[in-house]
Amino acid sequence: MANEEHVALLKQGVFSDVWNEWRNENPSICPDLSAAHLIEEDLSHANLRGANLCGAVLKAARLSYADLRSVDLSEANLDDAELFGADLSGANLSGADLRGANLFGVTLTGANLRGASLEFANFSRADFCGADLSGANLRTTNAVETNLAKANLTGCWVYGVSAWGLKLDGAKQQNLVITPEGEPEITVDDIEVAQFIYLLLHNQKIRRAIDTIASKAVLILGRFTSERKAVLDALRDELRRHDYLPILFDFDVPATRDVTETVSLLARMARFIIADLTDPSSIPKELEAIVPGLAVPVQPLLEGSARPYAMFKDYWKYDWVLPVCRYEGLDPLLASLAGKVIAPAEAKVKALEEKRRMIEAELTKPQ
Repeated sequence: MANEEHVALLKQGVFSDVWNEWRNENPSICPDLSAAHLIEEDLSHANLRGANLCGAVLKAARLSYADLRSVDLSEANLDDAELFGADLSGANLSGADLRGANLFGVTLTGANLRGASLEFANFSRADFCGADLSGANLRTTNAVETNLAKANLTGCWVYGVSAWGLKLDGAKQQNLVITPEGEPEITVDDIEVAQFIYLLLHNQKIRRAIDTIASKAVLILGRFTSERKAVLDALRDELRRHDYLPILFDFDVPATRDVTETVSLLARMARFIIADLTDPSSIPKELEAIVPGLAVPVQPLLEGSARPYAMFKDYWKYDWVLPVCRYEGLDPLLASLAGKVIAPAEAKVKALEEKRRMIEAELTKPQ
């Protein structure tokens, strides 16, 4: 439990210099405020701005909504402390023990958390804008929707961190350690991909899944009108029978930036792309985002004798865009799929791979 004398002194120092004067006169004493129930009639919502709590023990203390701006909490023990909604902007928390602390919604703009331990802490929706977290231990922390814009995360330990919806504009992310204690250190420079990289290195199933996607995924582009959907569904089923992993994208939606980016991402994972140009709608915009910068074979399909849309001719200059495969009805298309669609696409995949190998060999050849 808390030392009652220390709590009483802190209360006196809320709006005076009593606390800081006592700290200066007794530098060897570590104040014990552990388990102090600092509720509204005590120090919750209180103004502790500038208070010297360096080395203090606040284990399980409750300081919710307190104003702790510029407070010195360096090397303090706030293990399991409750700081819900508190304002600690500009505070010195370097080396502080904040393991298991509830920092939900806390304001820590410009705070110094260098080398602090935040294991198991919850700082969801907290504001760390401009804070220095270099070398901090963030293992197994909850950082959902946390603002880390312009924060310094250099050298942080991030194994097990729950990083969803982060704001990272201008953040410095270097040498983030993604491995747990006791394992050889592996570092990355992006907290949002840290978990993926760790799983990729340690989970054989994920590696196998990525290999499967790279070798078998086929992206099917087309319109989901009642007439065209039957064709796309049949294409998907037939590709499955040929041991491919079909990915069918619904273009019967507005062509927003998010849709375009999604299609581009799926295209990067695909072995080849089948684009049904019959009644194309949004496909021109999506092919414009995919074809020029992505050397993935594109097999266009077109039903009947109609010409492709006018701008499609601009893609013939790209080696990975195959000649249009025309078909008359669904049954003939499925019957000829292996020879007229899959075989040309696979041949182009192999040709592009060989071309890449030749370029790499030329670049690495001794001068």
